Amino acid sequence: MVLKIAAAAAAYFPTDYTLHVVTAIVVVILARVISQGRRTSRDRDLHARVILLTGGFTPFGLTLLEALAQRGAHVIALTPYPVESEVVTTYIDLLRSATSNEQIFAETCDLDSPPSIHAFGARFAKNQEQRIDAVIFAHEYRHVGALGKRRNWEQDEMRRETASLATFLLTTLLLPVLLTAPAERDIRIINIVNRFYPAAIPSFASNGSSEAPHSFAFNQGVKPKSTFLAEGIRSLRTVILARHLQRILDALPNSAPLPKPSEQNAAPVPVVRPGTGSQRSNIVALSVSPGLSRAETIAPLLGGNVLGMLFYAIMYPFLLVFAKSAAASIETVLHSLFLPTPFKVMSAEELPRHQSQEREVLKPGALYAECSVAKVPMRVEVETATEAASMEKPVEGKEELKMVEDGELGGEVLGRRVWEAYEMGLKTWNAAHPDPEPQPVETDVDQSRTTT
Repeated sequence: MVLKIAAAAAAYFPTDYTLHVVTAIVVVILARVISQGRRTSRDRDLHARVILLTGGFTPFGLTLLEALAQRGAHVIALTPYPVESEVVTTYIDLLRSATSNEQIFAETCDLDSPPSIHAFGARFAKNQEQRIDAVIFAHEYRHVGALGKRRNWEQDEMRRETASLATFLLTTLLLPVLLTAPAERDIRIINIVNRFYPAAIPSFASNGSSEAPHSFAFNQGVKPKSTFLAEGIRSLRTVILARHLQRILDALPNSAPLPKPSEQNAAPVPVVRPGTGSQRSNIVALSVSPGLSRAETIAPLLGGNVLGMLFYAIMYPFLLVFAKSAAASIETVLHSLFLPTPFKVMSAEELPRHQSQEREVLKPGALYAECSVAKVPMRVEVETATEAASMEKPVEGKEELKMVEDGELGGEVLGRRVWEAYEMGLKTWNAAHPDPEPQPVETDVDQSRTTT
C-alpha cells in the first residue's frame, strides 16, 4: 500500500522542478542546522559533582537538568513549591527513572521572597558536609515580558528586578561555602542571560555624574521604551555583575572576612578598589547566552494576548527552522561546564607548543555564546571627581581590595557601579519583604490554662 502511494505521488511529481525542490530542501536543512548554533565538542564525567540549579522546572531547566543527570551529577534544583508537592515529586521521579541517577533532589526556595532565600542560604551553610561544585542561575533566562502587554509594565519591571536581585542575594549567601572550599576544588558560578543584551549597550554609557541615576539602577519607576530594551538592560547588568564578581574573587586575600548570611543589609563582600592584585581564585564566575529559544524566549514574548498566540501558531513552521530548541539551547551551558579552567591545566611551558596553542580553557568572567567567548563592545568607564573623592575615605566595615583594571565590559568602574546598584536594590528589596515574626509556640501549660 505504501509503495503504491509513493508510486502515485512520483507520477504526479513535476520533474521539471526537481532541482528547485531539492535546492529548497537543502537550504531549509542548512538554515536549521545554522540556527541551532554550535554544539560543544567536549564532554565530562560529572559524578560526585554537586550542582545547584535555579529555574530547573522550566523547559530549558528540565532539559539542562536531564543532561546533567545523565552525566552522573548530583543536582539540587530549587523550586518555590514544597518538595512534597505532586508536581515536584513527579518531575524528580521521572528524571531519576529516565537517567538512572538517584542523586537528583529538589529544595524549596522561593526566589521571589528574600526571607525564603535567606532561609535556604542558612540551611545550606549549616550543613558542614555539603559541598558545591557549580551554581547555575537559569531563572533569569526565561523571558518575563510580552509584546502588546504594556498595561502591566510595572509588574514586568518588578519581575525583572526580583529575578536579578535573587541571583545577587543567593550568590552572596553561598559565598561562605564557596570560599571555604578546598583550594584545589574547581567551582563555577554561571549566570544564564537572554540574547537581548546588545540592545542595552548604548544605555550603559556614563552620563558624567555619579549622583545622577544610571540606566542600570534598580527601582527607578521609569517606563521602559521597549520590552527588548528592558530585557537587554537586565541581561547586560547580570553579565557585568559576573565580570565584577570575578574581579573580587581574584583579589580576595586568604584572610578576607567571609560574608554572614544572617546580615541581610550588610555588604556581602569587600569593596574592590583599583590597584594591583596577584592572587587568582579557584572560583570562576561567567555568563552564558543560550540564544533565542522557542519555548523560553519566542513563546512568552508573543504570548501576551490572543493575537500573539495566533501569530505564534502561524509562524511555528518558521520558528521550528530558525529558533533554537531546548536541547540546542543548553549546549553553551554544557560547554562552560566541560571546559577546563586556567587553574586546572598545565602552563604553556609544560606543554608541547602545538598542544598549548590548541588547548582551549575557560575564560573567567567572560560572556559565552555559541560555545565561544562573545565580544561586548563597551568603552571603559572612568571615575568622576565625586567618586574619586569618596574612594579616598575608607569605608567602615569593608575590606579594601586592590585589583588590576582589565578594561573588559566597561572596566572596574562600571562593574563597581553595577555592584553598588545591586546592593542598593537588595537593601530596598529586603526592607519591603522583612522576615515574618515567629509565631509563639503553645505549650502544654498554655493549653491547660486555656482549657480551664
